[in-house]
Amino acid sequence: MTTVLIAEELLLLAYDDESGKATGSRIGLDLGMAAAVLVELALAGRIAYADGNIVVVNPAPTGVPLADEVLAKIESDVPHTPASWVQRLRHGLRDRVLKDLVARGVVRDVDEVALEHIHVHRYPSLDATVEHEARARLAAALSGEAAPDERTAALATLIAATRMESALGLTGEEAAATHEKLERIAGGAGFSGTVDLEQSTVRPSVALVVTALGKAIQAALGTPRPVTS
Repeated sequence: MTTVLIAEELLLLAYDDESGKATGSRIGLDLGMAAAVLVELALAGRIAYADGNIVVVNPAPTGVPLADEVLAKIESDVPHTPASWVQRLRHGLRDRVLKDLVARGVVRDVDEVALEHIHVHRYPSLDATVEHEARARLAAALSGEAAPDERTAALATLIAATRMESALGLTGEEAAATHEKLERIAGGAGFSGTVDLEQSTVRPSVALVVTALGKAIQAALGTPRPVTS
């Protein structure tokens, strides 16, 4: 299992490198990150989507602390829907991921005091390697120069579901056009529910999980979107 999590990529895309502040919807980012951790577990073959719920199919640890903590929570609880899990997991998740990124020297924690007693934290970039790599994969997928792998297609799907086009530096018509491209990537990978899973470019078990999580995010944000195959 990769040591760079999709949740980390989402967060780094959403935070301005210089100001260290989050851009766009914080709730959308938190929901997307929660879904991303579940996607990691699906990619690792640890969870699946069955009978409307997220279920554990292999409880063996992945070796990634955050993913394993979530896996243990799912294993020890009764089955819950994807919508329930993204809500359960989103609280405190961003702080946890930021702490991990600070410890690895990817961002730094700037603790400032506002109004004499309120602490405000910013997280400017120290090492943009992870973010640049994620942006390069997305750019290649959006340009059509390369078919995205499972992780890149999942990242694109979560960006579309959370309407995080602003994290790519896009606004207005350009953002809308990119959103449609992200939708097509999701559809082509089988992450939209519009493509026969036999024609999907990813594993059907992964496609089912990502599709369900994408719908859960849309429902939570109240921004259902037309799906383009």
